[in-house]
Amino acid sequence: MKVIKRNQLVILVIGLMLVTAGYLNFIERQEKMVDASSEAEIADLGDATLVNSGELVENENLLESSVIENETLETPETAETVTKEPTSDEYFASTKLQRDTMYSQILETYQKMLDSTTISAEQKSIAQNEITKINNTKNAIMIAENLIKTKGFKDVVILVNEESVNVIINAEELKQEEIAQIQNIIAREMKAEIENIHISNK
Repeated sequence: MKVIKRNQLVILVIGLMLVTAGYLNFIERQEKMVDASSEAEIADLGDATLVNSGELVENENLLESSVIENETLETPETAETVTKEPTSDEYFASTKLQRDTMYSQILETYQKMLDSTTISAEQKSIAQNEITKINNTKNAIMIAENLIKTKGFKDVVILVNEESVNVIINAEELKQEEIAQIQNIIAREMKAEIENIHISNK
């Protein structure tokens, strides 16, 4: 009986050793698989990093190209166009428009005073006189500008500030006799004193 028990014990030990060896072998294979998958993940991460860096480079290139395009848009010629002074024709047209707009706004204000029911008759009388005065000034300016143009000048704009009359002529230069002609027209049509007439060219 003792011999049998020893044989059984030996077999049991050998079985345990085989089981242990198999278990260790299994664990070793699992570790190898984990290591292999980790390396694959690391490799994939490396690839992802390369792709992202490529995209960053591409984005930087796009940004640089956008900056270059913007710089191209803001060429000295473009900047010069924006800051360029208006031509003579533009100046005279713009100045006349501003002057006429100012007169229109003043007339509108006085007209509202006339239409109002809260102001006195005296104030309405003053407003009516101012309306008549402004309309007379506008008519005188129109006649004087047309007469000056008949003297061969391309354009003219007249600006009135109380008694002072400023006349700007579209001409490279003005001769003395031309200045005298302009003064006579302004003095006659606008009832202005010669010393209050200021003539310049543009």
